[in-house]
Amino acid sequence: MEASVILPILKKKLAFLSGGKDRRSGLILTIPLCLEQTNMDELSVTLDYLLSIPSEKCKARGFTVIVDGRKSQWNVVKTVVVMLQVILVSANKLTRYIEPCQLTEDFGGSLTYDHMDWLNKRLVFEKFTKESTSLLDELALINNGSDKGNQQEKERSVDLNFLPSVDPETVLQTGHELLSELQQRRFNGSDGGVSWSPMDDELLAQPQVMKLLDSLREQYTRYQEVCRQRSKRTQLEEIQQKVMQVVNWLEGPGSEQLRAQWGIGDSIRASQALQQKHEEIESQHSEWFAVYVELNQQIAALLNAGDEEDLVELKSLQQQLSDVCYRQASQLEFRQNLLQAALEFHGVAQDLSQQLDGLLGMLCVDVAPADGASIQQTLKLLEEKLKSVDVGLQGLREKGQGLLDQISNQASWAYGKDVTIENKENVDHIQGVMEDMQLRKQRCEDMVDVRRLKMLQMVQLFKCEEDAAQAVEWLSELLDALLKTHIRLGDDAQETKVLLEKHRKFVDVAQSTYDYGRQLLQATVVLCQSLRCTSRSSGDTLPRLNRVWKQFTIASEERVHRLEMAIAFHSNAEKILQDCPEEPEAINDEEQFDEIEAVGKSLLDRLTVPVVYPDGTEQYFGSPSDMASTAENIRDRMKLVNLKRQQLRHPEMVTTES
Repeated sequence: MEASVILPILKKKLAFLSGGKDRRSGLILTIPLCLEQTNMDELSVTLDYLLSIPSEKCKARGFTVIVDGRKSQWNVVKTVVVMLQVILVSANKLTRYIEPCQLTEDFGGSLTYDHMDWLNKRLVFEKFTKESTSLLDELALINNGSDKGNQQEKERSVDLNFLPSVDPETVLQTGHELLSELQQRRFNGSDGGVSWSPMDDELLAQPQVMKLLDSLREQYTRYQEVCRQRSKRTQLEEIQQKVMQVVNWLEGPGSEQLRAQWGIGDSIRASQALQQKHEEIESQHSEWFAVYVELNQQIAALLNAGDEEDLVELKSLQQQLSDVCYRQASQLEFRQNLLQAALEFHGVAQDLSQQLDGLLGMLCVDVAPADGASIQQTLKLLEEKLKSVDVGLQGLREKGQGLLDQISNQASWAYGKDVTIENKENVDHIQGVMEDMQLRKQRCEDMVDVRRLKMLQMVQLFKCEEDAAQAVEWLSELLDALLKTHIRLGDDAQETKVLLEKHRKFVDVAQSTYDYGRQLLQATVVLCQSLRCTSRSSGDTLPRLNRVWKQFTIASEERVHRLEMAIAFHSNAEKILQDCPEEPEAINDEEQFDEIEAVGKSLLDRLTVPVVYPDGTEQYFGSPSDMASTAENIRDRMKLVNLKRQQLRHPEMVTTES
C-alpha cells in the first residue's frame, strides 16, 4: 500500500508513529480519538499502512499503542480498545512503560512530531522507491538487451521503448536530496530535535535509499554507455546515408547540369545570361556543399572520439565525400572563371568595336577646319583614337588567348564527354572576333593615313596663307616705316649717299618680303589644287600684296629720286663752298650757281609734292614739321651758295666787311 493512494485518510491523522519507543524498544503507535465519530474502516486502513512500515525485526519487539480517548466518547474508545485488544491505563501511568522523552507533548513528553512533515517526506520516499525500482527494471532490460550477442534480439530490443519512462537524472537527484535529508535531519526530525525517528536504520529508509542509489548509478552508467554506442552507430549510419545522398547528387544531377553548360556566348548579354544560369547551378550546389561541411565536421568529431573499429569506415567516408565535393567545386570554379573570361573578352570586343565605330565616324566626316590649330587638334585626336584602338586590340588579343587557353583545358572536367565540337565553335567564334577587329582596325589605319596626309597638306595651306598674310603685314609695315621715318635727305653729300645705300638695302628687304609672299601664294594654289578646295587668300591676299608692293615701289622710287637730287645738290654746293684755288675757273662759272639754285628749288618743290598711288590716294613723307626741317636745311645751304656767289662777284665787299 502506498501513501499516495490513501493520502486523504492519512492527512486526518487517525493514527501515527511518532518515532518514540517503549522500554522494550518497541515502537509507540498513537491513536488520537476526537469528538467526531471515527471511521473504523479508515482507522483500519491507517493502521494497516503504519504497521507495514517497520521491518520484521522491529515488529518482533512489539508495539505500545496509546489510545488517546480524552477528547472522544467512551463507546468509541471502547470499540477501538476491543478491536486492538489493548490494556487500558491512565495517562499518568504512561511513564511506567515509556520514558517521557519518548512521549509527545500531548502526553507530557518532550518528543516533537509534525504529522504533515512526516507525511510529505513519506510521499517523497515512496515516490523515489517506486520510480527508482521501476527505472532499475527498465535500465536492466535495456542494458541486458544490448549485451546479448544475437543480432535478432538486438533489433528486437531496439523496437521496444528505448527511452526509460522517467528521467534517470531526475530520479538520482531526488534520491540524493532524500538521502541528504535522512542523514542530516532524520526522516521526521527537525533542526535541533532528538535522534529518534521512525525512518531511521530500523525502518530501513536510509540503507534502502543508499542501495537504490548505488544500483541506479551502476545501471545508469551502463545505460549511458549503451546510449552512446547506439547513438554513435545511429549517427554513423545517418552520416553514411547523408554522404551517399551528397555523392549521388553531385555525381548525378549536379554533374549533368555542368555537362549541359559548355558555351561561352557570343556577346556580353549572352555571357551574362550564362553566368546567371551558372549562379543558379552554384546555388543548388551550395546547399549540398553546406551539407558536406556539416558532415565533415561530424566525421572529424567522430574520428577524434571514435573507436578503432570505426576509424577505417569513417576515413573512407570522409575521403570519398571530400574527393567528390572538391572535384565538383573545382569544376564549378573552372566554369565560373571561363564565363568571367568570356564576359571580359566580349566586353573588350564591344569597347573596341565602339572605338572603331567612333574613329570611322570621324574619318567619314569631311574635314572643314577653321585654322591650323584646329587641324593639329583634330590630328592629335585621331592619333589618340588610333592609339586607343591599338591598345584595345592588344587587350582583345590577350583576353582572347587567355580564353582559348582555358577552353583547351575544358576536357579536364567533361567526365569523358567529347567537347571537341563545342570547343571548336567557341574557338572559331573567338578567333573570328579577333580577325574581324584586326581587319576593321587595318581599314581605319589606311583611312587615317589618307586623312593624316590631307590634314598635313591643309596645315601647310593654312601656314602658307598665314605666312602670306604676314608678308603683306610686314610689307605694309615697311611702307609705313618708309613714309614716316625715311625723311632726312642728309646735311652733306656723304651723309646723303649713306642714306641712299641704306635705302637700297631697305628696298632689298622689302623685295625679299614681297617675293616670299608671292611664293607662299603660289604654294597655296598648288595645295588647293591637291586638296580640291578654294584658298581663302586667293582672292584677297594676292591683290593686297600687289597693291602694297606697288605703293612701296612708288614711294621707294620717290625716295630714291629725292636722295639722288639731294646728292647732286650737296655735291655741287660743296664744290663751290670749298676754297679750291687750283680751279678758279670752275668757281667763277655762273652756270654752276644757276644749276645748284635750280636743283635746290626743284628739290624744295619735290618735298611739297605728295606720293600719288595708282588708286589716286596721296601720302606725304613724314609730318609737315619734318618736311619743314628738311626744307630749312636745303634753304640754308642755298643761302650759303648765294653768299659765295656774291663774294665771287664783288670781292671788295668781303674785304671791307673783313
